[in-house]
Amino acid sequence: MHEEENSPTILYIEDSFENRVLVRRVLEAEGYQVLGAESGPEGIEIAVTRQPALILVDISLPEMDGYEVAARLRAMDELRRVPIIALTAHVMKGDREKALEAGCSGYIQKPIDVDLLPSQLAAFLHRT
Repeated sequence: MHEEENSPTILYIEDSFENRVLVRRVLEAEGYQVLGAESGPEGIEIAVTRQPALILVDISLPEMDGYEVAARLRAMDELRRVPIIALTAHVMKGDREKALEAGCSGYIQKPIDVDLLPSQLAAFLHRT
């Protein structure tokens, strides 16, 4: 089931409740539907069943880190073309490259800029 073009669904896989609430508020104000998951396995399950237009993933997750989540999602035929964006505080040299190598389409540093985030994500949505 693919979401309607005029109201794309974004899945945010993030263990911090506060971060999920902030991103949900920012994106819903821009007209996006936002799904949340607090762990990698939960995020993968939601991604498979809901087929979001874009997936945001934190790198520091319990159970399974964001690199592993991205690699598993990227290996699934039905999710191969869905943009996966690392939204992370991992900002050391090489972290961006590691996220891209794991299958992420892009990389956004935390703390997020709430004014920039919607346009950053729109750019990825319009590439597909």
